[in-house]
Amino acid sequence: MSILTGSDILVTGGTGSFGKAFIKNALETLDPRRIIVFSRDELKQWEVRQMFNDDPRLRWFIGDIRDRDRLNRAMHGVDYVVHAAALKQVDTAEYNPWEFVKTNVIGSQNVIEATIDAGVKKVVASGSFSAVGYDPDDPTRPSNESMPFDPFRSPTPYSTAKAAMEQQCWHAAARGLDVVVAVSCAIIGPNDFLPSRLGGVMCSFGKIPFYVPGGFPFVAARDVAEGHVLAMNKGRSGERYIFASEYHTMDEILGMFEEVTGKKRPPLQLSPAAMSAIAHLIDPFVTRWVPPERQRLTPAAVHILRLERRADISKARTELGYEPTTIAAAVREAYAFYVERGMIRGARRPAGEAAAQQHAGAE
Repeated sequence: MSILTGSDILVTGGTGSFGKAFIKNALETLDPRRIIVFSRDELKQWEVRQMFNDDPRLRWFIGDIRDRDRLNRAMHGVDYVVHAAALKQVDTAEYNPWEFVKTNVIGSQNVIEATIDAGVKKVVASGSFSAVGYDPDDPTRPSNESMPFDPFRSPTPYSTAKAAMEQQCWHAAARGLDVVVAVSCAIIGPNDFLPSRLGGVMCSFGKIPFYVPGGFPFVAARDVAEGHVLAMNKGRSGERYIFASEYHTMDEILGMFEEVTGKKRPPLQLSPAAMSAIAHLIDPFVTRWVPPERQRLTPAAVHILRLERRADISKARTELGYEPTTIAAAVREAYAFYVERGMIRGARRPAGEAAAQQHAGAE
């Protein structure tokens, strides 16, 4: 039985894509006594209420992790904390690094101090693979948890801030807090409301004229949610665990998008060097005129794909019993979500759905 069963869990950033995936996993498999959804967006909390049909085990707390007093109030009586609140790379803060510091670093410190004051039993903080180091001589060599992060090679302020968040966790572990970092790779799956950059590519699929080759380790939303549960149950304090499902090239990902959408991939493949030059050229104009959630082509995104990094998940497998699923299944789930939300116009029904409906009609 999980230690989370029958317990009180607080989830910061509980209305985000990962937060909802974790809550879904917890409600379906763990039977907690209550889950406190801590976020600063009342409208998004209403969406989560609808998503889970006002499950009586859910509680709602409006607050900002930059507000220590609100955190102290929310932590009262809490057993475990999943800290997922953060500004992401698609937020406007990508071009205002201080916003990352205020939320992802100082805000995380507030969460940690509030958990210590409240006597919380254990904290799992959501980390980012972009804050895990790699071999600069061979970026394709799989990165593991022991590879140090080089701030001078950081692709974005987000990566640097997430690395600083981890430092807050290690300081707290040295002070006696039971805290683990669960590192996520690029998440694919449902409940991607914003959407993410990759989700935006799927929603715009068939309209994008070109793409850049490269690759990255991806993780299914269900896998990273399960990884956080495993980290809470079995993770050793002061340790980080990397959660990925599979490495895929962009050609492979676009092939999956073709299969679910029925549309053709972008006809033109630009070389990484050409794409990087274009990204740097247009970035000042895109930053000024295009909303951040629609900015697909950024210098950082191109740089990350060009590295073709891999993730070594052997530690999570060995210590936690982590067994990932497939990205193809996550792509299908993501597509079904976008179609249901009306984020893809004129879309065909997800593969398998039409057949299921035909079968139901035959009965």
